[in-house]
Amino acid sequence: MILEKEYIRERAVLYARKYALVRNPLFFSFAGIGGNCTNFVSQCVLAGSCVMNYTPIYGWFYLSTNRRSASWTGVEFFYNFFTQNTGVGPFGAPSTLEQAQIGDVIQLQNDEGIFYHTIIISEIRDGEIYICANSNDALDRPLSSYNYANLRVIHILGVRYDTRFQIECFDSLYSPPLPPVAPPEEPQENETPAQPENEQSAPPEQQPTNPPDSEEQTP
Repeated sequence: MILEKEYIRERAVLYARKYALVRNPLFFSFAGIGGNCTNFVSQCVLAGSCVMNYTPIYGWFYLSTNRRSASWTGVEFFYNFFTQNTGVGPFGAPSTLEQAQIGDVIQLQNDEGIFYHTIIISEIRDGEIYICANSNDALDRPLSSYNYANLRVIHILGVRYDTRFQIECFDSLYSPPLPPVAPPEEPQENETPAQPENEQSAPPEQQPTNPPDSEEQTP
C-alpha cells in the first residue's frame, strides 16, 4: 500500500548543517569531477524523507558511486524528478521565494540560462534566506550573497512510501557507525614493520556513469 507522510524539514536542516563543511562517508564526493552540490542536497532531502525511488532511469536513489540515478547528482535531473514524481519518494512543485520554507531547494541559473547549482534552505530570518551547500561549501550563507542571473524554488510537498518497507533512516544517516579498527599487528622478531599503503582519495570503483552536478560554477 502506498501512503503519504510529512517531509520532516527540521531533519533535512540538521543534516545540512552537519555536512555542509564535511562529507558523510556513506556517500562518494563528486567535488572536482562535476560538483557535489546536488549529491549533498539529495542527502539532505533523504534525511527528511527516508524514502528513495528505485525506478530505473527516472527514479531518485543512491546505492554506490556507480549505482545511482541521474537525479541524485544532476541539477536538471533532480528538478525533473521532484516536480514530476508521481511514485514513491519525496515530491514537490515549483514555488517562489516568498512561499519557500526551510528544507526547500533552490537552484541557481547563470547568464547563459543554465541551472548550475543546487542549494537547500536552512533558515529564514528577518526577510533573509540562508542556505547550506557543497561545491562551494556554505553553512547558513545568505542567499543575497550569491551572484546569479535567476533562480527557481522547489517546494517539497510530502513523501510517498510503500508500507511494506522500513522508512526510518535518519539516525543511521546523521551519525553513521564507524567501521571497526583492528589493532596493529606486532612485528615478529627480526621482521621489518610493513610500510603503510598510500591513501586513496576515492573508493576503488570506476568513475560514475551517471552525471554528477552539471556546470558547477563558483557563484
